Amino acid sequence: MTNELRALFVHLFTATGAVFAMLAMLAAVDGKWSTMFVWLVIAFIVDGIDGPLARKYNVKTFAPQYDGYLLDLIIDYLTYVFIPAFALFKSGLFDKDWTGWVCIIVITFGSVIYFVDTRMKTKDNSFSGFPGCWNMVILVFFALTPNFWIILGIVIALTLSMFLPVEFIHPVRTKRWRLINLPIAFLWTLCAGLAAWADFDPGPLVLIGLTLSSLYLLFAGILMQILPQNN
Repeated sequence: MTNELRALFVHLFTATGAVFAMLAMLAAVDGKWSTMFVWLVIAFIVDGIDGPLARKYNVKTFAPQYDGYLLDLIIDYLTYVFIPAFALFKSGLFDKDWTGWVCIIVITFGSVIYFVDTRMKTKDNSFSGFPGCWNMVILVFFALTPNFWIILGIVIALTLSMFLPVEFIHPVRTKRWRLINLPIAFLWTLCAGLAAWADFDPGPLVLIGLTLSSLYLLFAGILMQILPQNN
């Protein structure tokens, strides 16, 4: 297989995320939340794999006719932001309707501004500001069903953090603590998949794993900023 063909297949692999996004949206419209999140978890796995493949097969050189970065951003906005926000609004987790409206407006507006910010990546390939991973946050909301005031507070706080000088790790690309970050990201993906598959009643062990891994992924980047790096 030629280098050009390998690079093209990487783009096509990335593009499957759009199909998974459509399947997730169809499930969401029918209120099949567990099915929706299963598709979103699959899209999340694709998103975690396609980047290393793109760098390995040098898609910018061998398939430059397609903009892989733009392709990835389009799919990420659908699967990380738009569909999860729709699900949150329709979830029934809000006792007051206005809080749901505030959440979806804040999430979709803040995230689209963040996604086009050219300063979103740091030198060590972490994210400057919360990277709009609402699929992860909202899945945890579905699993833990917190009070709607807590949901509103978390949504506003994370949206504000998009535009603050706080860092969030990229589990694959952030080099520092990678030996810890990657296994915990795998743990989160496993627990998220199990929670969705079990219609968000997976048992306490999975919920504990989901909660702890979420907290680590949320705060690891900030801890890196606080703790000096040994050279």
